[in-house]
Amino acid sequence: MIDPLSTRFRVWAPSARSVKVHLIESDRDPLLLERQDCGYYESIVPDVPPGTRYAYILDEDISRPDPASRYQPEGVHGPSEVVDPRAFAWTDTCWSGIPFETFIIYELHVGTFTLPGTFESIIPRLSYLKKEVGITAIELMPVAQCPGTRNWGYDGVNLFAPQANYGGPNGLKSLVDACHAHGLAVIMDVVYNHLGPEGNYLRDFGPYFTDRYTTPWGDAINYDGPDSDEVRSFMTANALYWIHEFHLDALRLDAVHAIYDFGAQHILHEMGEAVHNAGTQLGRPVTLSAESDLNDSRIISPVSRCGYGLDAQWNDDFHHALHTLLTGERD
Repeated sequence: MIDPLSTRFRVWAPSARSVKVHLIESDRDPLLLERQDCGYYESIVPDVPPGTRYAYILDEDISRPDPASRYQPEGVHGPSEVVDPRAFAWTDTCWSGIPFETFIIYELHVGTFTLPGTFESIIPRLSYLKKEVGITAIELMPVAQCPGTRNWGYDGVNLFAPQANYGGPNGLKSLVDACHAHGLAVIMDVVYNHLGPEGNYLRDFGPYFTDRYTTPWGDAINYDGPDSDEVRSFMTANALYWIHEFHLDALRLDAVHAIYDFGAQHILHEMGEAVHNAGTQLGRPVTLSAESDLNDSRIISPVSRCGYGLDAQWNDDFHHALHTLLTGERD
């Protein structure tokens, strides 16, 4: 058992010859982490309580935030902060979810939905959204840490860190807890097809990206090339992280047509299986929906019929037909 004031630091960095953890506000020298199998570095460091800010030092001179940082209080270029995932006092222990087919979804952007632009500032409006608008679920546009303060959200780079100026991890947990108290489900929009350009330091740690494929927004994620096993684990762990630590009810996967994986088991199949198993363990429905422009039934076909087994697929055909009708464009 780890001492409550100790922190386990673990990072996948096969591209680095050495990794140290630098405690930013401490007079201790950076501590060399022990190399483990598969390119991981790990050590348990005493006297590192929650709130401690840190960075990883690669090859003695490259300082980078933690790729799996739970909190980036100074943004994408700043240090990471140690977070105790057990510290938040949840009140939704009786929440058992609602059936996915009953979702009436209100999609919102946290930074622009209220003047303060925070997670907690949404809470006073939940009653209105449920009773007056008539929704049963809110969908948060991506909140993984991005550059700036009012980012669109689709170029996040710290996939495990809720946006600091929105209120960070505790702010998001407070919102989800309040939604469940109102009987509302919460969907998170997540982006697993690319990362944004600014603050994207993953390539300094390992082969997270590939040049075998291209996306319109940035380098494609390495889901099927050399050393892709740990990349796949990283992304699947991120999906499970939102379900377990933030009690989310569903994930909406952005633009899965730009997720390229020609391996034996597609990452969408692997991720869907892991998320559904998590829901079974938690005793509540947890669902995955995918945005795709392929009109490919395989995304939602059962695994028994060689599908990926996701729960739903966003269909943009109505939008495209209406746009064509109104504008005359044929693209």
